[in-house]
Amino acid sequence: MFRQTLLLASLYGFILTTTLSADEQPEADTGVSYYKQILPIFQANCQGCHQPAKQGGDYVMTQFTGMLAGGESGDAAILPGKPDESYLVNQITPADGEAAMPKGKKPLSGSELELIRSWISEGAKDDTPATALQVFDAEHPPIYQASPVITSVDFSPAGDLLAVAGYHEVLLHKADGSGLVARLVGMSERIETARFSPDGTKLVVAGGSPGRFGEIQVWNVEQRELLFALSIGYDTLYGASWSPNGKLISFGCPDNTVRAIDADTGKQILFNGAHSDWVLDTVFSVNSDHIITVSRDRSMKLMHVETQRFIDNITSITPGALQGGLHAVARHPSKDELLSGGADGAPRIYRMIREKARKIGDDFNLIRAFPKLPGRVFSVAFSGDGNQIAAGSSLNGKGQINIYNYADAKLISSFDVAAGGVYSVTFSHDNKIVAAAGFDGQIYLIEAASGNLVQSFIPVEITETVAAAEE
Repeated sequence: MFRQTLLLASLYGFILTTTLSADEQPEADTGVSYYKQILPIFQANCQGCHQPAKQGGDYVMTQFTGMLAGGESGDAAILPGKPDESYLVNQITPADGEAAMPKGKKPLSGSELELIRSWISEGAKDDTPATALQVFDAEHPPIYQASPVITSVDFSPAGDLLAVAGYHEVLLHKADGSGLVARLVGMSERIETARFSPDGTKLVVAGGSPGRFGEIQVWNVEQRELLFALSIGYDTLYGASWSPNGKLISFGCPDNTVRAIDADTGKQILFNGAHSDWVLDTVFSVNSDHIITVSRDRSMKLMHVETQRFIDNITSITPGALQGGLHAVARHPSKDELLSGGADGAPRIYRMIREKARKIGDDFNLIRAFPKLPGRVFSVAFSGDGNQIAAGSSLNGKGQINIYNYADAKLISSFDVAAGGVYSVTFSHDNKIVAAAGFDGQIYLIEAASGNLVQSFIPVEITETVAAAEE
């Protein structure tokens, strides 16, 4: 059991040291469970605005005692045994079809309200397991005992910052790797994507907590302030992308849907379920009027933003034409040509708009394929001038980063990672450096023209707890 726990925890670079003694085991289910029934409602509807990183009304709902106490109103939010006198119940109960909370959202359903009232009537007990009580915020950031698996890296448009996905946080480093600038700590334990807005003023974060909720966060980069957070679905979210005009954000979901929201308000403006498996990455067209998606279902699809309609399968629909799912998609900086990567290891360029009628067996939109990398391609990127592409792959515990010439698919340089697969690649603003990261938790800064390593570093401070315990 210890070996399994250590392996699972090491995926995040974080070790759980708390265990339950015999007298700490959770009691048998009696009545309404806060952890199983009430907390998911609060996570989906309330905690985006009432968490340590964004304390709407000075009210934090991620900490049980603070949730009972209330916020700036001065009234106790929850009075155990007294739902009618609990300020929270007053705020979430609709009057004439509208409720004060959740602010700007639909009121909770009748069944959700009844569950909350029943839980309070039964004493508002907290049955959260001891191992789930750890709370992270800016004052209590994660402590790492191993470097986390890194699923996302992104250079800022100005070239001064590098955003790195961590555990419960995004780490903002100086672009040359010379130091940590800030830690953006949020609710999501797993971060899948962190991307700067086109003007560099904001950062979108897609992730969540596996098997519990997905989350989109939008941060003000300069102020290190969480602007808003949305809880969506039951598992982590993937492939967040900004529209070129900076107004919209798209992302993929494990419920086989793609969604897009207003970047200022978080309002959903697109929902489409054309895929038949998890949507792993998204990108907008040059004019911000279409979204392109890739999925585990082996397809790249085109969606129209305004009408929310599925337009076309960009890739071939012939069975067996693509060997396995697609993991990543990127767009040329100035034209609607799309770079994809997936299970067969071959990056490919496709045109977005079909120019002739589809025929069974054709792959007409394909412009060119690049030499294969070993294993699966998990990340692809264009240089800012559109002249180069980069791809990162993983096979049998090893990774590779290849840089190609866009025009003729010629391999420019290559870099091998011996200690783990590569899950994210990105070009610096001057197109000279490729940053790559993955399973081993290292950031590699690679010279694109030569494939030479400029620098590598671990983006977090590592404690010695695990090593000391093993000795």
